[in-house]
Amino acid sequence: MGFVGESDGTKSGFRCLVRRKRVDSIHSKSSDTGGHHQLAKELSVLHLIAIGVGSTIGAGVYILVGTVAREHSGPALAFSFLIAGIAAALSAFCYAELASRCPSAGSAYHYSYICVGEGLAWIIGWALILEYTIGGSAVARGISPNLALLFGGPDSLPAFLARHYVPGLGIVVDPCAAILVFVVTGLLCAGIKESTFVQSIVTTANICAMIFVIIAGGYLGFKSGWVGYKLSAGYFPFGVDGMLAGASTVFFSYIGFDSVASTAEEVKNPQRDLPLGIGSALSICCTLYMLVSAVIVGLVPYYEMDPDTPISSAFASHGIQWAAYVITIGAVTALCSTLMGSLLPQPRILMAMARDGLLPSFFSEVNTHTQVPVKSTILTGLVAATLAFCMDVEQLAGMVSVGTLLAFTMVAISVLILRYVPPDEVPLPSSLKAAIDSVSLRYSNVIRTNETDVEVSYGRTGVSGEKNSLLPKNREITAEYPLIAKVAAEALFNEKKRRKIAGWTIMFTCVGALTLTYSASNLGIPSYLRLTVCGIGGLLLLFGLGVLTFIEQDDARHNFGHTGGFICPFVPLLPILSILINMYLLLNLGADTWMRVSIWLLIGVFVYVIYGRTHSSLQHAVYVPASHVDEIYQSSAE
Repeated sequence: MGFVGESDGTKSGFRCLVRRKRVDSIHSKSSDTGGHHQLAKELSVLHLIAIGVGSTIGAGVYILVGTVAREHSGPALAFSFLIAGIAAALSAFCYAELASRCPSAGSAYHYSYICVGEGLAWIIGWALILEYTIGGSAVARGISPNLALLFGGPDSLPAFLARHYVPGLGIVVDPCAAILVFVVTGLLCAGIKESTFVQSIVTTANICAMIFVIIAGGYLGFKSGWVGYKLSAGYFPFGVDGMLAGASTVFFSYIGFDSVASTAEEVKNPQRDLPLGIGSALSICCTLYMLVSAVIVGLVPYYEMDPDTPISSAFASHGIQWAAYVITIGAVTALCSTLMGSLLPQPRILMAMARDGLLPSFFSEVNTHTQVPVKSTILTGLVAATLAFCMDVEQLAGMVSVGTLLAFTMVAISVLILRYVPPDEVPLPSSLKAAIDSVSLRYSNVIRTNETDVEVSYGRTGVSGEKNSLLPKNREITAEYPLIAKVAAEALFNEKKRRKIAGWTIMFTCVGALTLTYSASNLGIPSYLRLTVCGIGGLLLLFGLGVLTFIEQDDARHNFGHTGGFICPFVPLLPILSILINMYLLLNLGADTWMRVSIWLLIGVFVYVIYGRTHSSLQHAVYVPASHVDEIYQSSAE
């Protein structure tokens, strides 16, 4: 592991794509000019739970239960929500570890940049920008029809808030949606603590509406004898396949907990609070979903449920028409909370990308009074309000899922990389070149063995992050210690070989997952070819799982990033299952969705080639062994 600079070829196109940044540390933050790029640390576990639950539980659940029960799950709808919740938990476990180890703004973009490389990190960040913009606009457009129901009907809103058709342009404008986006933008600019407090109130109102449905519906169910469960077709009228298809559909109702990770830099105690916030939010959402669905499918037979207003019609069938108002209030509050959850992460993604030089510095400016990225927030609000005002974005809603699932997949891959091949070289600014040269001369030596030329770095952590108690105290290997020199060189050689095997295995595992999911979901392929490709993908997947299970994880993982936080269990099985599920869902989003997303991603590639690649903060970075970073900064200070 040598000291590598730009002169070694980092300017080449491929090296630009795979160059990785390091985890933000006290050194990088102290070098921030004047601290203007630092966000306020104001959030606790309760704030994170409010953000997670508010961003996840949207008004869709009030409609989803009817559609999925009628078409897929039947009375087994609660099991569909449970299976989908378990699948979402796989990604949540991965997020929890990375968020506590790398607690900086940027979420999946930030993790991808550290573990995978600049090219894929840019794609993830660019996809997330699309997700939050389209998602926020779509949510805002859905508020005005539900709000109108509270005032008596679809056309009962005041004229300045009601939707209007513009004949000359052929569009339907929605002033109410635009105004709501501006209100939420103003709240977000006021400060993270203030906006989260408001979101907590709105989320509490939504949860109260769902608790009303559970308690009142449970009472009606016991009173009527749960007629929805007493069916001749049984509990699984569509079979287990129908229940699994329902789980795939309702999986998207769990999207939103990743908003918690985007606020990592603003959390008081990220190593403890981020995993608790993500886990608690997902658990609360799963519990509420299961209880609501279990009650509603028990009140009315699944085939009689209204697909548009399943909960309201279920109560109305038992003579409680006024419950529609409570449910509508729940839907409105759910949409408002989701709108805040959609607009909150995007300025932080933009800020993280601008910090890294991939976007203009305008996006990284943090207001000194409110300590939030006000300029990025205002720009996000303007774009989202414009789209919500003049464009029906419901047809683009599928594009929201692409960004989320790409992020989920990349986070799972990042956990595998962190465990087996964590970055052993990290970039430092070229201004530290003198200190880097000093440490390089002091602690590097080349030892020749029979197998290869091995360069051994003698820092406090010895070879490849392992404790080196065998080396003499002065950290020098001389002719007096030939056996120690040979053992150290062979250990480093074996460690390099293990890292190479692990790296290739992770790549083959991802290829196997993609091959298996593509062939399984593409029914247009001839059956014999489809089975063959499925078999090849399955073998690659099992091979990767077997190899990663039996080889040792890298000892350097214990020192990666900020230690003492959550550790993802069941590695490599859990991340591999997460990759498999997310890839399957990605490939089933439809050709039209992928065509639209591809256009956006091509625009992103153009922006990166023109601006991001040449303005990256890593453009002139010097890469050094990770074990020497502290010594280099100490040498620089001296």
